[in-house]
This record gives sequence, C-alpha cells and structure tokens, in this order.
Amino acid sequence: MSGKPQVNEAIDDAPINAEEVMRQFDKESDFRVISGFFGKVIAAICIVFSVFQIYTALFGVLDAMMQRSIHVAFAFCLIFLLYPMNKKWPRNKVHPLDAVLSVFGAAAPLYITMLWTTTLSQRSGMATALDIAVGIVGVLLVLEAARRVVGMPIVIVALVFISYAFLGPFIPGKMAHRGVSFQSLIEHLWFTTEGIFGTPIGVSSTFIFLFILFGSFLEKTGLGQFFIDISNAIAGWASGGPAKVAVIASALEGTVSGSSVGNVVGSGSFTIPMMKKLGYKPEFAAAVEATASTGGQIMPPIMGAAAFLMAEFTSIPYGRIALAAVIPALLYFFSCFTQVHFEAKKLGLKGMKREDLPKAKDLLLKRGYLMIPLVAIIYLLTEGATPMKAAMWAIIISVAIAGIGSIVNKIRGNAVTFTFMDVVKSLETGARGALGVIAACACAGIIIGVVTKTGLGLKLGEILVEAAGGKLFLTLVFTMITSLILGMGVPTTANYVITSTIAAPAIIMILNKLAGEGSYAFPANSEAIILAANMFAFYFGVLADITPPVALAAFAGSAIAKSDPMKTGVQATKLGIAAFIIPFIFVYNPEMLLFGVKEHPILMVWMIFTAIIGIIAVAAGVEGFFLTKLTWYERIGFFAGGIGMVTPAIWDDIAGGTVLVAILILQIIKQRNSKKPLAA
Repeated sequence: MSGKPQVNEAIDDAPINAEEVMRQFDKESDFRVISGFFGKVIAAICIVFSVFQIYTALFGVLDAMMQRSIHVAFAFCLIFLLYPMNKKWPRNKVHPLDAVLSVFGAAAPLYITMLWTTTLSQRSGMATALDIAVGIVGVLLVLEAARRVVGMPIVIVALVFISYAFLGPFIPGKMAHRGVSFQSLIEHLWFTTEGIFGTPIGVSSTFIFLFILFGSFLEKTGLGQFFIDISNAIAGWASGGPAKVAVIASALEGTVSGSSVGNVVGSGSFTIPMMKKLGYKPEFAAAVEATASTGGQIMPPIMGAAAFLMAEFTSIPYGRIALAAVIPALLYFFSCFTQVHFEAKKLGLKGMKREDLPKAKDLLLKRGYLMIPLVAIIYLLTEGATPMKAAMWAIIISVAIAGIGSIVNKIRGNAVTFTFMDVVKSLETGARGALGVIAACACAGIIIGVVTKTGLGLKLGEILVEAAGGKLFLTLVFTMITSLILGMGVPTTANYVITSTIAAPAIIMILNKLAGEGSYAFPANSEAIILAANMFAFYFGVLADITPPVALAAFAGSAIAKSDPMKTGVQATKLGIAAFIIPFIFVYNPEMLLFGVKEHPILMVWMIFTAIIGIIAVAAGVEGFFLTKLTWYERIGFFAGGIGMVTPAIWDDIAGGTVLVAILILQIIKQRNSKKPLAA
C-alpha cells in the first residue's frame, strides 16, 4: 500500500519536457531538427527570408503580387523541408519526397513572381493551360502545407468552402448560387489578390512577419524571463502567489506573443508545478495558466497578429483597434486574478516566502532596459506609425538595447547576454516561427476567395439574423456558438479570418438595422459598429482555445500539470467567464471600446467602475467564496448582481448593486460570527 503513493508522486514530480508538450499540442513546434549540411542550408534559407522581409520594410514593399508570392515561396520551401508528411517519417533528415515538394512549393509562387509584370497581369481572365496547372499545384500545396503546420481543422473548413463553390446550383434556399467553374475558381484563388494571395497573406508579408521577428529578438534578449521574474516580485508573496504570477506573466507575455499554447508552455512549465506545490489542484493550476495565456491573444499591442488583419478588413487604423482592446483585455485578466485570489482564500493557501523572491526594484534597475523596445513599439503605434515601420524600428531598438546591455555587462565583468550569433539565431527562429501563420493565412485565403466569388458572407449573415428572429441578443448567441466552433484547433490569425468573414456580418447587419431605427447609440456603418462586431467574433474565436471539446491551451496545460484534460478545459472555461460576458457588453455599449469618451467622460468612468465591481462579484459567485464561504443562494445572488453591474443600463446597475450590498452585509455578519469565541 505504501509503495503506490510513492510511485505516483515520483511520476507527478517527473521533469517536464516543455519541447515535447509544445510538439504535442502546437503543430507549429513539431518540426524536424536537422544537423549537418542540410541543417545549415535550412538555417540559411530562414535567415535570407528574414533579411528579405527586413529589406523590403526598410526600402519599400514590392508590387503586391510580387511581395506576396516571394513571401509564400520562402515559406512553402521551408515548410516541406521542416515538417514531415506524417509522424513515421524521419525527424533528423529530409525525406526525398519532401525535398521534391519543397522545390514545387517554391516554384509555384515564383511562377507568379517571374511572369507577373510581363504576362500574367495582362491576361487576367484568359489563363493558359500551364497557368491552370500551376494554380492547381499551388492550391494543393497550400492545403498540404496548412495540414502539416496548422492541422486538419482549417483544411476541412477550406475544403467545405471549395465544395460550396462547385455545388451552389444544387443547394436549396438562400445558400444557393449559380456555381463557379473549375478553371474560374483556380484562376481566382491563385492569380488574384482576392484569394490565396489576398489580404491575409498581404498582411503576413508585411506586418505580421516583422512582429513575429520582433518577438524572436525579444525572446533572445531575455524579456520573457524578465516578465516571469517581475511577476514573481509583484505577486509571488500574496495568497496563492504562483497562480497570480501566472496571470501577470501571461498578460505581459501576451503583449508580444502570438500563441496560446506557446504562452502556456513558456510560463506554465514554471508556474504550474509551483501552484501544485502550494496546494492548488492540478486541474485548477493548469486551467489558470491556460486561461491567462489565452488572454494574451486579446492583449494589445500584438493580439495574436489578428489586429493587423482586423485593420485591413475594417479600414480602421491599427492603433485605434489596439486602443479599443485595452479595457476588455484588462477586465479579462482582472477576472482571472480575482478568481485565483478567491480560490486561494477558500483553500487557505499562502504565498511564497519574500526572501525567496526577487525584488522588483533590483530587477527594474538591472534588466528594466529590456522593456524599452516594447515601450517604443507602443509609442510608435499610438503616434500613427504604420505597423510595419513600428515593428522595424522596434527590432532595431531591441538589438541596440541588448547590445549595449551586453557591453555594459562585459565592462562590469558579468557574462555577455547578447551576441552577434544571437542576432543570426533570431533571424532564423523568427522565419521559422512565422511559417504557421503564413500557412494559415494562405489557407484562409481560399475561404475568402470562395466568399468573394459566391457572396457567401452576406448570405450567412442573413441566415443568422433570420434564425435569431431579428433579435440582437440571439444573434450574438448564435454568432458566439459559430465562432467557438470555427475557432476549434485553428490559430488566432486564421480563426479571425474565418469568424470575421462568416459571423461578423450578421452582427453588423442587425446593428445597422437598429441604428436606422434610432435604437442604437451609434450611426449605421459607423466605426463603432464595425469594430464591435469584428471584436466580438474575434474574442469567441480565441476562446475556443480553452473551451471543450477542443481546447488546445487547456490540454497543453493539463499535460504539464498531469491533470485530466477535459476537467481542465471545464475549469478554464469557468476562469474565463469574464471573456464570455464582456463581448456582449461592448456590442451593446461600444463605450467599453473607448468610443464616445470625449462626449461622455463621466459615463465612461462609471462604466469601468461598475464593470470592476461586477467582475469581482461574478468571480466570487463562480468560486463560491468572498469574505467567507458562500451559500448556494449567495453564489446565485453574487453572479446575478455582478451581471447587472457589468451591463451598461443604469437600472441594471441599481438592481445589481442592491443585491450585492445585501449579500455583502450577510457576509460581514457571517465573518464576525465566525470570529466570536465559543460559549463555555
């Protein structure tokens, strides 16, 4: 009997292989590791790819099709060299078939590069047999590249859309269309800027790549470790310290990271074991990290790179989108932090010893300079610089700052922290880190191409609105469900492309109708309506990472915590409850996205205040603890009162506040009674 617990404990305390967890739950990380000559060749291609992107950012982007086709050629060449067709193929060398596919992966896009200015751009609509053959190969390579790097979900969605293009005449009802010929579809997808080489790849070939490269440089400078250390200094000593560290660190890492799973593994390999050691259940520890890490996708300025696509799709400046995301993101992390606090109080968990933690002042003095590039990029974006220029300057600043820091360390006799080889390695890892986004954007281009060719977006919007009976709330609920389903197992950039194409038009349609009737605070087709609808679809696409049955971030956390994956997903959904509420609020009240602030500043302050009170109440209701343990009716009261405080209507605030005050009085009485000495 005594041996079994010891064995389980030994298994539970076994060291975590972070790379293995990443390979299991993040297909982008499941690449070959090749040494020798071929390894150097692949590294050289990555470096040249990054140099090409930096060169065009500094000296001017090429013609759209030229820039995008070269971008895709580099990416597909690398994808087939680095990602095997299946798990049985060798991991330390390139399979001959993959080498052949790599050549085709580069050749198909370069066919456009070489012939665009001379012939292809002049014969639009008159494609030759060779053009169509190249187009077919290109489309097939896009699907295969996406399958290898991103996974089957997005490929299945793309194939469904392709089928819809051909089967239009046979579909009954509003979904019907006159159909698309095979040649016409291939030409549209491969030889225009409305298909594979459309907006997603356009944004990837300019903004997104550079921001991923920027993140690669920041990681080499040691900023990620600095975030963990400063989070420990801020909250490690508090009740349930490691869990609060996970929330703060993930919020900070989310400013530069574009991967929920990457965030989970990056900080979770440290915070999850600490949470378990402190006394949190494995499912809760994994869920905290998963929920906080997923929140990184909605944290400005990067927002999983989807903010750049949103700027292109909506024609709203990128800086305005990042600004609009600030309050919802902060409320999300505040909700996670509050629930962690109540759980710690309920379990009586303490923090870590202060003497074992770094001091914030010392960290800021020694390594605070590492945050200068991040501050610089935020400043440049808010001052109106294009995202591409902002990212380019931020890369230059990060190299300069890290280099100066290393020189100072060398003078002081300390270890050199950043060398020229770190620059080279950052160029390599940056290019490799962008491959998943490029494959996802190319595959998403197929979806957009079919939508533009068939008018599917508006049709789906009309169907959603009709199914909801023209009611805004039901439209939002149906859109939420659609976005959660479409976002399962799909990276942030791709899930935004899909959800904004399919789900957002329904919200815009009904909000415009309400605005025309005078029952909405902002005019039809206003920036507020367009951004609120797109942000709503984006938020729920992101939340698919923690929502069962396919919750990749939660599953990655469970692998580290050695917990039950589905229970972890359910717990993560509970911790992310604010993210399921906030999007409804900013659709009804775009002031939360900082619209109309100048006209109604007091209303803005009141809205934030009541939202904070409401978030605290909802968190207490979910966790079942406030000053003391909550009864079932107190939990319901806290949850309902919190929802009332979060919603924008003044009467909801009054009703919700009244309920909360009543329960607060009960809690104070119960707390005082629990402290009274028992009668002799």
